[in-house]
Amino acid sequence: MPEDMEVPSEHLHERIHEEAEKANERWILLVAMSAALLAVLAAVSSLVAGHRANEALLEQIQATDQWSYYQAKGVKAAVMESKMELLRALGKPSSAQDEDKLQEYQKQQKDIEEVARGKEASSSENLRVHDILARGVTVFQIAIAVAAISVITKKRWLWWGSLAMSLAGIGFLVQGLL
Repeated sequence: MPEDMEVPSEHLHERIHEEAEKANERWILLVAMSAALLAVLAAVSSLVAGHRANEALLEQIQATDQWSYYQAKGVKAAVMESKMELLRALGKPSSAQDEDKLQEYQKQQKDIEEVARGKEASSSENLRVHDILARGVTVFQIAIAVAAISVITKKRWLWWGSLAMSLAGIGFLVQGLL
């Protein structure tokens, strides 16, 4: 899980803007504007992907804490069972209070297990969404690079290709936000 996804496209934007200033062709200005918009969309995707990765990590840590708590209750229940067995072995009855405590530990374990499994499921969902958004960031970066190549080579069809790619990136962004 990358901690912080960066969009290393600043140099491409500079190159596109330099070419746009030199050229009198209107389509190059449109390429520059579309590349800037793609950079914004990539940044938004990256920000949300990073947030989802952080949430996944926090929830996994919370799930681990719950499992530790579950084990602690299990140890207490085992100690109580051992105490009750020992008393029975000595021919003495265990107290109702001990029986109640054992049942309470077992009920608490079930409740803790439910919380832990919920945290694990939520962590997995956040990681799944992170992956979708990370794909969007990648597609946006590729689209920006193709846009820059279109300006350098003066081939409009490459720009149209970058716009088509950006639709895939937008699809990933929308899917990740929904």
